[in-house]
Amino acid sequence: MNSPTTPPSPQSFLIQNYRRQDVSFVRGEGCYLYDGAGRKYLDAFAGVAVCTLGHAHPKLVETLSRQAATLLHTSNHFEQRGQEELAARIVPEAFPGRMLFCNSGAEANEAAYKLVRLWGNVAHEGRKRRIIAFEGSFHGRTLGALSITHTPAYRVPFEPLPPTDFVPFGDVDALAAAMGDDVAGVFIEPIQGESGVRAAPPGFLTRVRELCTRHRALLVVDEIQTGIGRTGRMFCHQHEGITPDVMTLAKGLGGGVPIGAVLATEPVAALLEPGLHGTTFGGNPFACAAGLTVMKEVTSPGFLGNVVERSHQLLEGLRRVFGPTHEVRGMGLLAGVQLQRAPSELVKAALAEGLVVGVAGNNTLRIAPSLIITAAQVDELLEKLSAAHRARR
Repeated sequence: MNSPTTPPSPQSFLIQNYRRQDVSFVRGEGCYLYDGAGRKYLDAFAGVAVCTLGHAHPKLVETLSRQAATLLHTSNHFEQRGQEELAARIVPEAFPGRMLFCNSGAEANEAAYKLVRLWGNVAHEGRKRRIIAFEGSFHGRTLGALSITHTPAYRVPFEPLPPTDFVPFGDVDALAAAMGDDVAGVFIEPIQGESGVRAAPPGFLTRVRELCTRHRALLVVDEIQTGIGRTGRMFCHQHEGITPDVMTLAKGLGGGVPIGAVLATEPVAALLEPGLHGTTFGGNPFACAAGLTVMKEVTSPGFLGNVVERSHQLLEGLRRVFGPTHEVRGMGLLAGVQLQRAPSELVKAALAEGLVVGVAGNNTLRIAPSLIITAAQVDELLEKLSAAHRARR
């Protein structure tokens, strides 16, 4: 007679590369999530700044239902009308150039990395091969993107990686000293999300642009977390009025559907000839339908005005909740609170209050709600977070 055995846990079939919170959400509506027991949570994390329009947005639901019933995928071996329509929506909001669509932020940065390499090897006959990024940067976990990501804990297990020169974020003199005519490109996030929601100092992006222009290096601006209205402008670099040579997008562009994108100026885009790069799923009809709906909503009258108003309300409220002993950082609806210890306890306390928040590096609480959040919901967010903060002390 066989002895009874304990059935395997469903999680035992998964690689454990994430430390997950002990809650499973089964549905969402607007800025709220619901677990299997029907408990309601205010979502102030938006799937790591992804769910631009919240959950189950009626227009996104209608668009995706219609597209799923029509055509999901054909591949990039054929013309893709959805890509053409989405690019025609994004480019006028950004800068003149051409777009490449892919599936994620890491893929977008990987493609941008290859463009920088082509710029040095093809346009400059191999005389430009050095790449500069910044301390505290995070650009993704594929090998190319990881090579321009600074955090040693992410890099060291996979070394050796392609070489990158890292300079202090916000230090103009250090960047000027590192620059040279052998530099092919400089990668920068306008706000470093993973290292603690740290914005570039005022004027720094302008100086980076000037130095890149002087040395004929490409300026690659990673807008994966900050783009698509997150900071109150369509793209964060627009706060300083600069124009990148290459910009990468993902996260909020699909509103929850995986999509990434690269926008490059014409001379740079022309380097990527047929056969030099590709993607099976990138820019398929389903993903582009999602992106097009998100872009239509974000560019609608008053949408970004709400982001700006809710940003002031959120940042001022966070300063009241945490007081002068905690630094509150951020722009738009991307905020970070510097804590004096690891934020995991506060994240759990917030969940107990019915609030979903996240973590960034350096003991930072990350708050990035959907861009449709209302004034009343920001008040609710602050009340729940205040209760969690009191319970944790």
